[in-house]
Amino acid sequence: MSETSELGTNVTGPLKGVRIIDLTSVVFGAYATQILGDYGADVIKVEAPSPTGGGGQGGDIMRWAGKVPDGAAHDLGPIFLTINRNKRSILLDLRKQSAVDALMKLVASADVLASNIRYEGMKRLGLSYEDVKKIKPDIVFVHAAGYGSDGPYAGLPAYDDLIQAGSGSADLLSRVDGDPKPRYVPTLMADKVSGLFMANAITAALFHRQRTGQGQFVEVPMFETITSFVLAEHFYGHVFDPATGPWSYGRVTNPDRRPYRTKNGYIGLLPYSDKQWDQFFELAGKPGVFKNDPRFATYKARTQNIRELYAMIEELTETKTTEEWLAALVPLSIPAVKMNRLDDLQDDPHLKAVEFFQRYEHPHAGPYFALRPPVRFGETPANIRRHPPRLGEQTREVLAEIGLDADAIDALEREGAVGPAPKQAAD
Repeated sequence: MSETSELGTNVTGPLKGVRIIDLTSVVFGAYATQILGDYGADVIKVEAPSPTGGGGQGGDIMRWAGKVPDGAAHDLGPIFLTINRNKRSILLDLRKQSAVDALMKLVASADVLASNIRYEGMKRLGLSYEDVKKIKPDIVFVHAAGYGSDGPYAGLPAYDDLIQAGSGSADLLSRVDGDPKPRYVPTLMADKVSGLFMANAITAALFHRQRTGQGQFVEVPMFETITSFVLAEHFYGHVFDPATGPWSYGRVTNPDRRPYRTKNGYIGLLPYSDKQWDQFFELAGKPGVFKNDPRFATYKARTQNIRELYAMIEELTETKTTEEWLAALVPLSIPAVKMNRLDDLQDDPHLKAVEFFQRYEHPHAGPYFALRPPVRFGETPANIRRHPPRLGEQTREVLAEIGLDADAIDALEREGAVGPAPKQAAD
């Protein structure tokens, strides 16, 4: 864990010079655009005032999720801080034509428009791909959707829970433990994985534009994205027609595929090659078991009897401490790692060494930790240049960049088309 870090002052990432107009909110889109912001893109987060117009909690709803420290700005909740750095926030009421006009001027200066507003809503606002293309012909227009526009679910609301339910994700834990009740994977898997697909799609579309000069419409539907993610291994026997086996990859849904108990904790352990299995059983005081048991003697036999093989492991791992196992296994290159609880992560020696948790001082939120961009670029390193913004914090700054003078911005503020920047830390 690093001491308080200084923000990077220079844009160093491979997307330096790319401007992204970000009309996304919550996790799916925000996670994607932060990745691209870390890679150097100028991400301008367009947020809306409270629907009531009466001083309610406007902007991205994730601003308000979770407890903030005493004295900190109320619009800088913990999840928002984690997925909205390297962005500038402007507050536009797109129900007003003057705000849409200002947004279109901003689009003219941009390379990418990303949105998770329902596409019919974008059309009503005059912000469809066809509308935007008239202003910026080579725009990369990315629509984060719940469901693909060609199917009967098109336009329906979609959230992480719904997509996990519909994609087969909620069936996976039942296949592990036999409990017939389906359950959600306890992380926002659908949102975050879809965000990774979205970041990849934007990067690929920008590469195409660099080669050809052509922009394009890109749709990233959560349902199809997560179904493809789940079925990468769990399509399994049904890849073939007719099917040659069951749904789901048995090694992964094995109930004994889990961290194994040691004398003083748990260990992640996965001998892979025949040699590694032999060495593991020898270390555990059971030499010859692996070679002499016909259930495990070949890869095919192991696959068919993987449940029995994994069930044997914990009987053996309980004979040593985690530290004793790591001291024996690591020199033999047998894959193993101490199992971390969430509480352990900030003290993990590897994460400490790479300064994964970086401590910053936010002018409106106080001390907080950011997660270092995990991808390393040898020539164009990602960096953290901006704290997560207050709601509308850079409205005037960004509008001035597209040629609006102070009087014009004042007029938009009086009309309520744009929002003023926050005036104090916890207003």
